[in-house]
Amino acid sequence: MTQAIHKFTDTRQQIIDTAKSIMLGKGFAAVGLNEILTQANVPKGSFYHYFKSKEQFGDALLEDYLDGYLAYIDAKLSAENGSVKSRLLAYFQNWLDTQTADTTHDKCLVVKLSAEVTDLSETMRITLKHGTDRIVNRIAECVQEGIDNGELPAHLNAINVTHEIYYMWIGATLLTKVNRSRDALESAMNSLKIKLDLIG
Repeated sequence: MTQAIHKFTDTRQQIIDTAKSIMLGKGFAAVGLNEILTQANVPKGSFYHYFKSKEQFGDALLEDYLDGYLAYIDAKLSAENGSVKSRLLAYFQNWLDTQTADTTHDKCLVVKLSAEVTDLSETMRITLKHGTDRIVNRIAECVQEGIDNGELPAHLNAINVTHEIYYMWIGATLLTKVNRSRDALESAMNSLKIKLDLIG
């Protein structure tokens, strides 16, 4: 029984992982189930053992991505990684570097799918909203730590400034795709340093 459950989980995850890399390049609507299942080496008929519909599958894909990204944030912003300033700079520098790289596997699935799937599925929109709220809260906790220990300016409101920063970086990431240039994210980095007094 345990082996059967393990196989179920592995196959389900295999489909999700395969789809993630394809959709980072093509988007959600443009990718057919046949393409995903062929690359995942999973029989077409077995897809519906794991997902009732493409919408449910898309929702599971987003949940998996967001859970993984939140685990990444927790590790990146952990107190074990030095000062609050160094942690925040490292996190956002990695954002800048990955979103301006030539490869697609490190690109942000939230940015890639948000505009598309929020018009297609209320379920997926809610999953994205809850996921991005959790991301903002994680970053805000780190900002609050910096305010409390005197590393960051005392006048800052952690949740408000984190919302401002996150919105700015999401917008800059979209413009990076449009312009095929690092300029927008470089500007976002400069603004971040000024807003949180991270210069020097």
